[in-house]
Amino acid sequence: MKSFFKKMIMIGALLSLTMALVACSEEGPAEKAGKDIDKTLDSAKEKVHEATK
Repeated sequence: MKSFFKKMIMIGALLSLTMALVACSEEGPAEKAGKDIDKTLDSAKEKVHEATK
């Protein structure tokens, strides 16, 4: 019974690692949009900071 649980834990760990590596390989459209939003907010923050000097 212990070997069964060890095998299941090992399989779960390998699947988790595989999913993590696959998920991080490409940048999706939502991540690209998020980066564009971040750039826009940073730019606006800098302009507000310059205007209030």
